[in-house]
Amino acid sequence: MNSLLHRSAVLPLLLFGGFALVPFVATAVEQPFWISFFARILIYAIAASALNLALGYGGLVSFGHALFMGLGSYAVALPAFHGIASGWVHLALCVGVSAGVALAVGAISLRTSGMAFIMITLAFAQMGYFLLVSLKQYGGDDGLPVAATSQFSGFDLGSTLPLYATALVVLALVTWWMAKLRASPFGMALRGARQNARRINAIGLEARRLQLVAFVISGAICGLSGLLLANLNAFASPSSLAWTVSGELIVMVVLGGIGTVLGPVIGALVFLGLEELLKGLTEHWMVIFGPLIVVMALVGKRGIVGLIDLWPRARRGAAPVVASEGGL
Repeated sequence: MNSLLHRSAVLPLLLFGGFALVPFVATAVEQPFWISFFARILIYAIAASALNLALGYGGLVSFGHALFMGLGSYAVALPAFHGIASGWVHLALCVGVSAGVALAVGAISLRTSGMAFIMITLAFAQMGYFLLVSLKQYGGDDGLPVAATSQFSGFDLGSTLPLYATALVVLALVTWWMAKLRASPFGMALRGARQNARRINAIGLEARRLQLVAFVISGAICGLSGLLLANLNAFASPSSLAWTVSGELIVMVVLGGIGTVLGPVIGALVFLGLEELLKGLTEHWMVIFGPLIVVMALVGKRGIVGLIDLWPRARRGAAPVVASEGGL
């Protein structure tokens, strides 16, 4: 038990400590590209953590979370197009619109379950995609450059280092909050609804309402990752709403460890890191990348976090067991 608690404390420190060192190392070796690259990893880790709330905790397989990332990106690009550079306005639009759309999508989608739920969330994301493509005055399918990045009282997210620091702080706060939420009464009731919604309803808690609240919070946090991504790229594109982006987020969650706290962060790091590594080796990197992801998912039934939980036990020669629901 003490060993498990020790690992649970050490792994986050190592992970986030490594992220914090990236700008210093990149500056020392004169490779500023790595700051931008790891900023992208942090942003996608935020989005994957948001999806994990709905997918891992609530059992809601959403294939439309790219919609909220896209809305967050355009919450920066559209006001900037009209000369509004205030980051507070961008943030309010991002969270408000993302949460509002998530409420509407969730209220409709949660009337169904299983494959129907997946297809409805996918349909809403595609509706958002084609809506933005049709707005020719805002670039249409060519996308929209961000005319003015988000300014927070002199703090400019258009600069790489401030953006990296902001993304790291946001990810750390989201990860800490997810750990607290997991052990809270709401988190336990939400996970109970994933296991058996009828029993949750029978004790006086409405499973659908719990899932809807989780879906709205998930959408709002995912929108925040879109805001950061727009400032990183200085560009917003309808392609950020494509179903492939939602698929990548799901793979990150499953790869790292679905329903775990650190799983989405590790999944985003491994997914994007492998992608970048293989791209440098061959132009046919997808031929290697796809099977490799499948093998990693099959070997670790609870993802990379599950393998980390089992590693000390395997070294001692103890019988392997499935990592507990508590997880990292």
